Amino acid sequence: MPQTRHDGAVPVYDLVGVGFGPSNLALAIAVLEHNAEADEASAAGAVFLERQPGFGWHRGMLIEDATMQVSFLKDLVTLRNPQSSFSFLCYLRERGRLIDFVNHKSLFPLRVEFHDYLEWAATRVDAMVRYGHEMTRVVPVISDGVVEAFDVEARDGTGAVTVFRTRNVVLAGGLSPALPPGVTPSPRVWHSRDLLTKADQLAGADPSRFVVVGAGQSAAEVTAFLHERFPDAEVCGVLSRYGYSPADDSPFANRIFDPGAVDEFFDASAQVKAMLLAYHGNTNYSVVDTDLIEALYRRVYQEKVLGRQRLRLLNVTRLVAAADQGERVAVTLEAMLTGERTVLTADVLVCATGYHQADPFALLGDFAERCERDEHGRASVERDYRLRTDDGVRAGVYLQGGTEHTHGLSSSLLSNTATRCAEILQSALARRDAGPVMSGPARAGTFA
Repeated sequence: MPQTRHDGAVPVYDLVGVGFGPSNLALAIAVLEHNAEADEASAAGAVFLERQPGFGWHRGMLIEDATMQVSFLKDLVTLRNPQSSFSFLCYLRERGRLIDFVNHKSLFPLRVEFHDYLEWAATRVDAMVRYGHEMTRVVPVISDGVVEAFDVEARDGTGAVTVFRTRNVVLAGGLSPALPPGVTPSPRVWHSRDLLTKADQLAGADPSRFVVVGAGQSAAEVTAFLHERFPDAEVCGVLSRYGYSPADDSPFANRIFDPGAVDEFFDASAQVKAMLLAYHGNTNYSVVDTDLIEALYRRVYQEKVLGRQRLRLLNVTRLVAAADQGERVAVTLEAMLTGERTVLTADVLVCATGYHQADPFALLGDFAERCERDEHGRASVERDYRLRTDDGVRAGVYLQGGTEHTHGLSSSLLSNTATRCAEILQSALARRDAGPVMSGPARAGTFA
């Protein structure tokens, strides 16, 4: 039977982070660096819960030649503390590649390399992290009718439940795969996040056709990868537009990701917010790096010249249905201009169709009733990323993600991670120091 136990002497942490991807990793580093300069009275206590057995970030898409779409200077720390020993440049120096990277003359490291950087940083804050712990419940701790703290319950791999008491919860639950309506995952129907794992399982097989649905960076990368990995297979890219659209990474457009742009967006009217999201969605959504677009076009043209076309882009076409038939999958496609439908029989259908943001209210259980929502049912969030609650709540819930409607396009992106984490930490500590919340061993969870 699962057992409930308290963690040590039931310390009251300042922060309990749920999820340990890049966002909460950056927050852990901010806590560590704050504590290095703080006295015992002002130090912060924090612990982070991660259901995976170790650190990992989109491992299924760590294609060897794929690069980041964000500058290395927008790492976990530099925009908050350029002198931090957790910077990407410090990582390169320790790995012995600093000069080589400089000579490479690129702002955009390989995705595999950046993931190694994240793992390197995560190892240095291991003492704060409980891997293999999945948050199961957030229970308000009430004193004199006021929510003073939360008990965060987390189950480990044995079924045992540990309770972490905290003044603030920081939700960074990440993303879940989004599939087209009516499509369910199966051995023949994949989401792009599982690409490398699933592709490795085809070792020794002789697939003849893949269908890739999607028009963004992941879809283009999956298409290029499968075309190279399986040289005898046909790869059909399905797009609802005429072709891949280039990402706008021009200097002026990139200002939408500046820390100052968050202030401007937050204070803007609902009409202006919607306008900015529509104008600048092409910096991040359903767009592809120009170099990759051109490389795929070269492949298509080259194959036409050589008379053996394996790479086919089916434009202005949408997926209607997919039926796993055991050894094959029947993919029904509709030409949007004519309405004509075609069934392609493929070895695998890959859906590079994006992700759903984790619902903070679902994670909070009954406490969600005490959180404010806007007229669209979305979370009402303060500028410091804290959920707005009723007056009977002193403890805080902070969001790392799910705040695009209030904070703009950079709400969950690497571009603003370092700055966002500094703001969350400063807010939590300022509220703590303004008045007591939960008496008891307030610093017992501190890590120096």
